[in-house]
Amino acid sequence: MKNLILTFFLIISLCQQATAQLLLKPDRVFDGKEMHDDWVVLIEGALITYAGPASGLRIPKGTQNKDLSGMTLMPGLIEGHSHLLLHPYNETPWNDQVLKESPVERSLRGANHAKASLMAGVTTMRDLGSEGAGYADVYLKQSIEKGIIPGPRLLVAGPAIVATGAYGPKGFHDGVEVPLGAEPTSGINGVIETARRQLGNGADFIKVYADYRWQTGAPSQPTFLLEELEAMVATATSAGSYVVAHASTPEGMKRAVLAGVETIEHGDGGTLEVFQLMKEKGVVFYPTLAAGDAIEQYQGWQKGKEADTERIQKKKASFKLALQSGVTIGFGGDVGVYTHGENYRELELMVDYGMSPIEVLQAATAVNAKTFHLYNLGEIKKGFTADLIAVSGDPSRDIKILRSVKLVWQGGELAKE
Repeated sequence: MKNLILTFFLIISLCQQATAQLLLKPDRVFDGKEMHDDWVVLIEGALITYAGPASGLRIPKGTQNKDLSGMTLMPGLIEGHSHLLLHPYNETPWNDQVLKESPVERSLRGANHAKASLMAGVTTMRDLGSEGAGYADVYLKQSIEKGIIPGPRLLVAGPAIVATGAYGPKGFHDGVEVPLGAEPTSGINGVIETARRQLGNGADFIKVYADYRWQTGAPSQPTFLLEELEAMVATATSAGSYVVAHASTPEGMKRAVLAGVETIEHGDGGTLEVFQLMKEKGVVFYPTLAAGDAIEQYQGWQKGKEADTERIQKKKASFKLALQSGVTIGFGGDVGVYTHGENYRELELMVDYGMSPIEVLQAATAVNAKTFHLYNLGEIKKGFTADLIAVSGDPSRDIKILRSVKLVWQGGELAKE
C-alpha cells in the first residue's frame, strides 16, 4: 500500500511538471516578423500558449515568472547553411580535412560544433553536406534527437551530389583514387538512383552542385544538364522532399531555378536577370557572405585596413542586385568555413551589405522556417514550439547584440542561462 501511495504521488508530481507554465517578461518581443514593446510570452511544456500584451492574459494559477528586464525575447535562430563536420580552413585546409581526418574524428568535432551552435542561440540548423564524411550528419542528427548530445534540430543533406569529375579533392594523377567531398553521378538514371539512395539513407533533402570547377584553379562552370537537374527535383518531390543547389555562375543558377530547386546557395556571380527569375519562381537566396569574408582573410586580406578584394567587391555587387530584385534572402553563412558558434558573422554582414536589421532578424527566424517547411517554428505565436532566445538590448537597432545570447530555450527546456 505504501508503495502504491508513493507511486501515485510520483505520477501526480510528474504530471504537474509536464504541465508547468512559465511566464517570460522581457522589455520587448520580436515575434519573427516585427518588434513589440511590453509583450509577455507564456509557455507550457514545449509550446507557446500566449504571446501578447500582459493586459490580455489571465495568468494561470501556479505559473512561474521569469523577469527579462532589459532584454529582447525572440525565436531561436534558424541557421540555413552550415557544415557541422567542417572546421575553419585556417586551422586545417578543406583537402586535409577530407583526406586526413577520419569520419570518427570529424563526428566528434561535429558534436562540439552542434553544442557551440546551440549555445549561440541556433536552435535549428540546416546542414548542407557532410563533405566526405558519408552519412555522419544523419547520425549527428539522430544523436541529438535521442538526447545523447546537445545541439540544434538538424535538417541534413547527407553526402550531397556532384557531377562525375567535377569535385575535389583534386590534383592527383589518374591512377590515384581519393575520397571525394560529395557523391558523384551522371545521367538521368544516375541522378535518380543517387537521389533515391541518399533520401533512403536519411537525407532530409538533396543538395546538388549545379556548377563547380572542372579542374583545379579553373573558374566554375555548369555541371549538370537541365534535364539531369529536373530528374533530381522530380525524384525528390516524389519522395516528399526537395532539392537545393550550390550555384555561383549565372548559367548554373538559371538551370537550377528552372529545374525547380527551392534555394540557391552562394550566388556570387548572380545577375539581376537571374535574381528576378528566382523571385518569380519563389526560390530563396542564401548568399553565404561570411564564408567569402573569412576565406579572404585566411588568404591575407586585412579587413578594415585594406581595400576590398575582387572577391569581396563581386560579393557586395551581387548582394546589391539581389536586394534590388526583391528576391527573398535567407540567413545561412556557410559556418564551418569559420568558427561554429560565430553564426552572427553572417547576420552582421547582411546588415553591412545593405539589409536592415529587422529584415535580417526575419531572415533568421520566420523566413527560414517557412523556407524549410517548419510550420511550427520561427515565430513567437500561440501553438508554436517554444524555441526562444533572449539577448540584452534591441537587436533591431544593433545586430551585434546577437553576438551574446543570454538564454536559450529549445522545446520549452532551458538549454542555456
